[in-house]
Amino acid sequence: MTLTREKVLIEALPYIREFYGSLMVIKIGGHAMVDPEVMDDIIQDIVLLRYVGIYPIIVHGGGPEITAKMEIMGKKPEFIGGLRITDDETMEIASMVLVGNINTNIVSLIGLHGGRGIGLSGKDGRMIIARKKPSQRIMIEDIEHEVDLGWVGETEIINPELLSIVTEKGYIPVISPIAMDVRGNSLNINADTVAGDIAAAIHAKKLILMTDVPGILEKHDDKSTRISRIAVGDVENLISEGIITGGMIPKIRSASTAVESGVEGIHIINGSVSHSILLELFTDQGIGTMLYKKDTS
Repeated sequence: MTLTREKVLIEALPYIREFYGSLMVIKIGGHAMVDPEVMDDIIQDIVLLRYVGIYPIIVHGGGPEITAKMEIMGKKPEFIGGLRITDDETMEIASMVLVGNINTNIVSLIGLHGGRGIGLSGKDGRMIIARKKPSQRIMIEDIEHEVDLGWVGETEIINPELLSIVTEKGYIPVISPIAMDVRGNSLNINADTVAGDIAAAIHAKKLILMTDVPGILEKHDDKSTRISRIAVGDVENLISEGIITGGMIPKIRSASTAVESGVEGIHIINGSVSHSILLELFTDQGIGTMLYKKDTS
């Protein structure tokens, strides 16, 4: 049954009331990063969140764009275990794409739709202090080798003071996942990880992870089998049963850590669905999968 406009608004009211004044971290990735229409739709939703009294914080990725730029510059991307080997030149390209291109485009879109965006990276205000990830062990012709990933990082400290300042002033922060180590070196961190770490550090009400899938499906080729809610304690069982697979495993495990650290709910949604954020947050049925911590009291 199709809801009338007034019923949609009435259904949204209790959710708007519940979320008013709360912090929400939204990680933008997937198809949205390469489709201007999808990105425009997402930014409209985020600006609306700010106008109804919610404080959104955007974290964005940009892996495909980095790869495309590397290829244009004649550099072949290399990956180990899903992580990009990042030498000095690759780090420079990643910074150029993430901070100088994608970030500024998102800030411009926010302004176009009446919001006030401010572009940041993890280096600004020492927001994200990271350490270099250790070398990865791989097998080549039955011989174990250690591979240095270069300037790939993992979060050590989140300093949320800058985020508090800009959100209180009404700005929507847009964060590139470029951090720094204690010596001032730039490090590239997985955007899902950054989003989860920031959400945990600021005790966000919600973390929304935008992907190209409709959430977790019991049957991978059947969208009607979407699981709307998953308790953190059930995640490992779903992995062992083969329901959560591939690249979704590290995403879900990172999200589980954020929930255990105090984030109330983490939503995995398909960003290419029109107004997906509003549908997930402000309707009874939602459109994705929410990860939550089961109340054991």
